[in-house]
Amino acid sequence: MMWILMVGMLAPLFDTTITNVAIDTLVREFSTSVSTIQWVMTSYLLALGMVIPITGWAVERFGGKPMWLFSLGMFLLGSVLCSLAWNVESLIFFRTIQGIGGGLLMPIMQTLGVRAFRGENMGKMMATVGLPALLGPILGPVLGGLIINHLSWRWIFLVNIPICIVAIIMAWKGLPNEERGTRTLRLDLPGLMLLSPAIVLIIYGLGEVSSNHGFGHAAVLVPVLAGLALLAVFVVYAFRKGKEALLDVRLFRVRSLAVSSILLFLSGLTTYGAMLLLPLYFQQVRGESVLISGLLLVPQGIGMLLTRSLAGKLTDQIGSRPVVLVGTMLTLLGTWPFTQLGADTSYYYLSAALIVRGAGLGAVFLPVMASAYVGLSSKQIPHASSTTRIMQQIGGAFGASVIAIILQNEYNSVMLHDPAAVAVAFDHAFIWSVAFSALALIPAALLPRIKR
Repeated sequence: MMWILMVGMLAPLFDTTITNVAIDTLVREFSTSVSTIQWVMTSYLLALGMVIPITGWAVERFGGKPMWLFSLGMFLLGSVLCSLAWNVESLIFFRTIQGIGGGLLMPIMQTLGVRAFRGENMGKMMATVGLPALLGPILGPVLGGLIINHLSWRWIFLVNIPICIVAIIMAWKGLPNEERGTRTLRLDLPGLMLLSPAIVLIIYGLGEVSSNHGFGHAAVLVPVLAGLALLAVFVVYAFRKGKEALLDVRLFRVRSLAVSSILLFLSGLTTYGAMLLLPLYFQQVRGESVLISGLLLVPQGIGMLLTRSLAGKLTDQIGSRPVVLVGTMLTLLGTWPFTQLGADTSYYYLSAALIVRGAGLGAVFLPVMASAYVGLSSKQIPHASSTTRIMQQIGGAFGASVIAIILQNEYNSVMLHDPAAVAVAFDHAFIWSVAFSALALIPAALLPRIKR
C-alpha cells in the first residue's frame, strides 16, 4: 500500500522543483516579466492552501481511496491543460487546477499511512512515505534542466502524465476500500469560509514581499494582516464548534502535535529559504547553468537518503527528541560553510557540506512528522494531517519571503558585477538561515523522549 501512495506523490513533487527551475525559460517563451511568471508558482500555492483545510472532512466523508483517486485525477487534468496553455493567463489558471490536486495528495497520503500502521512504528512509516519528498529535490532539478535544455517547455507538464496514469491504475487495484466515517458528514462551511481565505491571504501576502522589497508595503501588510485576523476568528469559532469544526484546533492541547507543528513551521522556513539561496549562488556567483546547478544540489538529497531509514528506526526505539536534536545540529553544521562562501569556494567542500546538511534535514523531518500523531485516535488523524501540511506551507512561504528580502537588501549594498561581493551577500543571507535552524532547538527539546 505504501508503495502505491509513494508513486502517486512523485508527480507533484517533481512538478514543483521542475517548474521552479523553468522560470527564466517561461519568461522568454511568453515574452513577459518575472513578476508575471511568478504567478505560475503563486497560483499553484494559493490553490493548494485553499483545499488543504477540507482534506480531513473529505477523507471522512468520501473515504481515503476515492479521494486519492480524485486528487490524482485533478492533478492529471491540470497537467494536461497546462501543457496546452496558449498564453500566460491560461497557464496561471490551469495551474490552480493542478494545485487543487496537489494540495489534497500529501495530507491524504499521511492519513492513509498512519491509519495503515495503526499508530505503531511511526518512524518506519514516515521513512517510507517520505521517500518521494527526498527524491524530488534530487531528481527534480536535474530532470528540469534536461527538459529545458533539450525539449519544449510543454514537457515540464507532460512528464507528469505517465506518472499520474500509472499511479491511478495502481491505486484503483491496490488500495483497500475503507469504511466511510460518520462523525463529520456535513461540511463546516463557516469554518471553510474563514480558514481557506486566511491561508490564501497569508501565502499571497508573503509572496509579495520580494516584489515590493519588504514587509512594510501595503501589498504585503493588508493581505497578511487580513489573513491573520481571519485565522484568529477561525480559532475562536473552532474552539466553540468542537469536534465538528473543519479543523479541530483543540488537538493543539496535545503537546506532541503542538510542538511538531511549530517545528514543521521552522523546518519549512529553513528548508525553503535555503532552496532559494543555493541554486541562485551557483547561477549568479559561479555562472553555472540550470542543469549544472541542479546536479550540484544532488549531494543534499543523498545526505537525506543516508539518514532516512536510521532516523525512522531510532524514532521508534528511543523517541523523536534526541533524533531531532542531533538532526538539527547536523543541519547547523552543514549550513555553516555557506556563511563563508567565496567566488571560488571548492565544489568538493560545498558538496561535503550539503551531504551533512541533507543528513540533518532527513533526521529532523521524519521524527517530527511521526511525533505529530502520537496519542491521537483514528478520527483525529485527518485533522492532524491537514494541520501539519498547513504549518509546512505557511512556514515555507514565510521562509522564502524572509530570505528573499534579506538577499535583496544585501544586493543593494554590494557591487553586483563583482562575484566576490555578491558571494558576501549570500554569506549574510545564510547566517540568517543558520539562526532560524538554531531556533528549532528550543521546541525540539520539548518533543517526546521515549516511545509512548
